[in-house]
Amino acid sequence: MNTTATTLLVRKDHLQTTTLQSTPLSTLADGQVRVGIDRFALTSNNITYAAMGDAMQYWHFFPVAPGDDGVQWGSIPLWGFGTVTQSHHPDVAVGERLYGYFPMANTVDLTPAKASASAFFDGAPHRAELHSVYNQYLRCARDPFYTADTEDVQALLRPLFITSWLIDDFLADNQFFGATADPTQPAQLLLSSASSKTAYGTAFQLAQRAGIEVVGLTSPGNVAFCESLGCYHRVLTYDQLYDIGPDAPSIYVDFAGNAAFRKALHTHCRGLKFSSSIGATHVDDMGGAKDLPGPKATLFFAPAQIKKRSAEWGAQGLGQRLVQSWGAFVARATNPAQPWLQVQYHAGGDAALAAYQQVLGGKGDPRQGHILSL
Repeated sequence: MNTTATTLLVRKDHLQTTTLQSTPLSTLADGQVRVGIDRFALTSNNITYAAMGDAMQYWHFFPVAPGDDGVQWGSIPLWGFGTVTQSHHPDVAVGERLYGYFPMANTVDLTPAKASASAFFDGAPHRAELHSVYNQYLRCARDPFYTADTEDVQALLRPLFITSWLIDDFLADNQFFGATADPTQPAQLLLSSASSKTAYGTAFQLAQRAGIEVVGLTSPGNVAFCESLGCYHRVLTYDQLYDIGPDAPSIYVDFAGNAAFRKALHTHCRGLKFSSSIGATHVDDMGGAKDLPGPKATLFFAPAQIKKRSAEWGAQGLGQRLVQSWGAFVARATNPAQPWLQVQYHAGGDAALAAYQQVLGGKGDPRQGHILSL
């Protein structure tokens, strides 16, 4: 049995600085379970968690004590799979497989609460005020999304696709903020960082709707990849912003977080009806959204739309819709003839550190998905 916890930590005020921390495992308390974290996905979405760690409380899920030198370290949460290796909880058995929110580590102690046949929540006091979506651990034996042979795809794409699905649903729920009001003039849905997985998941959903032109915005090196996906009607580089009709009714869905480009787009697109900020794949260019022409840039918070739809449709109704859409997306993303995703494995501390720096720098092949284990 493993006796040491290994955690990859990043410096909160300088995300490029990392360290591997090893600590002896403590005695498991009554009511707790110890989970061996077998694999987790690392994507630009996790970089967003780090970039917004204080503002959105992502650092609070797995808090790290300050170093002796006062340096503030953080543990980035990630989605992945683990196995219960020790249990002091009557309703959770050793050997059970779980999917959920884990630290970038090889093990974690959880305090199961509100346990049902399909899931439980971490009832640790420090997580009580954090959003329940991130505190839930799904029991794979009863999870309708789960198949053992697609764990990597689930870890990489499931949380991102759920966000994608919710963005599409949110926009449709709000009648695309008037952008689709004129049937003779298609609405332009402008997606930055178009090669990112959350962006093309959103494009996959939006492309199924009538009266919408989905436009991907990306760097020159990713144009061919984005075009190969087949879910964008047009793909433009950021320098080609002015090829977009300025008066066409449009919505900007910003996955990049580049403040300068956001201002340029808001200035150019006079027909902009709504501007939604999703993430921050361009960490070095993040900035505020003050003094923008046109509509205010609004942060999209996926759990709020989950809460709304759960109230309207019930948890089962929402789950059925998500599972159905997920199946269609996975079939396309893993199509052997032209897969959208190629899994890369990184085992051990050094490999995990290198993969983190690659994803942080935004230098990787967009077709690659990184699965890590410590």
